[in-house]
Amino acid sequence: MTALPLAAVDDLERLAARTWRGAEEEPYGAWLLRAGGGFTGRANSALVVGAAPVDLSSAVAEVTGWYRARGLRPCAAVPVPGGEEADAAFAAAGWTREEDNLVLTAPLDGWAERAPTVPVTLAAEPDDAWLQGYRYRGAALPPAAATVLRTGSDPVFASVRLDDRPAPLAAVARGVLEGGWLVISAVTVADAHRRRGLATAVMAALGADARSRGGQGCLLQVAASNAPALALYERLGFTEHHRYHYRTAPSQG
Repeated sequence: MTALPLAAVDDLERLAARTWRGAEEEPYGAWLLRAGGGFTGRANSALVVGAAPVDLSSAVAEVTGWYRARGLRPCAAVPVPGGEEADAAFAAAGWTREEDNLVLTAPLDGWAERAPTVPVTLAAEPDDAWLQGYRYRGAALPPAAATVLRTGSDPVFASVRLDDRPAPLAAVARGVLEGGWLVISAVTVADAHRRRGLATAVMAALGADARSRGGQGCLLQVAASNAPALALYERLGFTEHHRYHYRTAPSQG
């Protein structure tokens, strides 16, 4: 199995951020402020990597103002290791720490070479059926989702349809190849079709496509509490590279 190139936490975080972007982004020192209509933490949080342009206490206040001005609850994505000092500053300002998210990596050879057990369609745009098939936190997508999903360089949308009906789809996933890394997101299998290998099928199709275009590694972000997903990714050879968590500002009274 091909060894993955060594990658620093900050480099992988910036790479992943380029594949799932806010509708509005603004550099803040080495940090990145992102706003995307409230759809997903990744598109609506300050990515805290590297140094802020001012002292950390002032940076927390300025980040707070940036998000409040856009009608969003201020949020920061803090990777560890590397973000400990910034995390302490957010904590001191009363920002709540949410659960860990794991950043997992794996070489693309091996699982990506598996032949999908069902036909998988790859498309450059998410059609209505794909958008209906992606259940973000178990719910239908908000209007801002379509814009965020189309960000990144040449996203690829995988889908599995098990009958002739246009919807619902049995499984969907999204992949973006960036800097030799396939970043997979939005893996969703319909409740009626679970435990049939469909998540592996859509991932393998995205992996084979990325390998054909020079991809070497794959990156996933998954909540630490998502035991079924973690078990699947472990079987496919993914290991933990690092973690991050969100900090959210106190609600305004």
